[in-house]
Amino acid sequence: MDFNWTEDQQAFRQKLHDFLASTLPDDWEEFSKHGPASPALTEFARGFCRQLAENGMLFPHWPKEIGGEGLGPWEQQILAEVMWEWGEPRGGQYMNVNWIGPTLVKYGTEAQKAKYLPQIASGEMLWCQGFSEPDSGSDLASLRTRAVLDGDVYRVNGQKIWTSYAGLADTCFLLTRTSDDRKKGITILLVPMDTPGIVVRQIPSLIGEGDIHEVFFDDVVVPASQRFGEEGQAWEIIGFSLKNERLGIPRYHLARTALDRAVALLQEAGEFSRDAVRIEAGKCAALCEAARTANYAIVQRRVDGLDVGGESSSARYNTVMAERAVAEFIVEFVPEALTEGQPYLKMHHQRGIVAGIAAGAAEIQLNIIASDVLQLPREPR
Repeated sequence: MDFNWTEDQQAFRQKLHDFLASTLPDDWEEFSKHGPASPALTEFARGFCRQLAENGMLFPHWPKEIGGEGLGPWEQQILAEVMWEWGEPRGGQYMNVNWIGPTLVKYGTEAQKAKYLPQIASGEMLWCQGFSEPDSGSDLASLRTRAVLDGDVYRVNGQKIWTSYAGLADTCFLLTRTSDDRKKGITILLVPMDTPGIVVRQIPSLIGEGDIHEVFFDDVVVPASQRFGEEGQAWEIIGFSLKNERLGIPRYHLARTALDRAVALLQEAGEFSRDAVRIEAGKCAALCEAARTANYAIVQRRVDGLDVGGESSSARYNTVMAERAVAEFIVEFVPEALTEGQPYLKMHHQRGIVAGIAAGAAEIQLNIIASDVLQLPREPR
């Protein structure tokens, strides 16, 4: 097995770094610490993603027939790693290229693809995902937001919570209940966020400006043409989408970059010679590389045309462990960096402390690993 990047892949990574170095403002690290969902960064991302699109770097892994460069899963991973290393200047639009676009291609009607794909491709459209609910969390099968078909429209009532980007998003990828069947009763609607009856409230948090919200739907009228897939098909569609989402956020790469910066600060201060510091740094580095290897194994499955199952949850949980370890290392050994002139480490810390919640709670990932990978019985024998 060859663990080296090809010359073309190395050139692609360098091309991305060069573009970011020449395009992002000089105060980017200070600017980006406010969070990817802050109004300022969201507005910046619309212009920045337009520049990426114009230079063939927004979705190079998409097929050429829908505007991409026809590159493969490894280039998709390189793109995500570089963007996260630089603090994700795409803001919430990483969702568009990682999973919303590919999901539209696979399951959308021709009218939906014609409407939404050009908007995504222009680099100016922001989505949010209406998944979690107050009493559901990551247990999507227990959601209660109800959509009732009334002629040629659905009437939607319910509430979502922890919804990233909802305050500034154009469209919501909304999970609703259309029957009482636990899984087969869930249906997806694509809902414009300016539809009457939608109320968005920001939830104050430690992770940055405007990152999470609760969203209320009060007799919201959605045309039946905005249904995505068939009624009851959401569980299949979300399974496809989440595999792309969980692997499309290489937090392990951001964590490793933050760890390297923290170690450099300790070396400058003459503090890295202590055994306790070096041992903990080594553990963090090992966890980051274990997470990288787990993610890369799944990328290779894609290259080989193999299905990806519960292994994506295993890779996701490895990444959570790495993120948490690095965040704790910085708090323990370089706490002053979070307040004194190290915006990159502050940015990482804000994102690291929610690593076990965003993109699916860590506990849910462990349940999936137990049932789908290890095939453990749900009840003790």
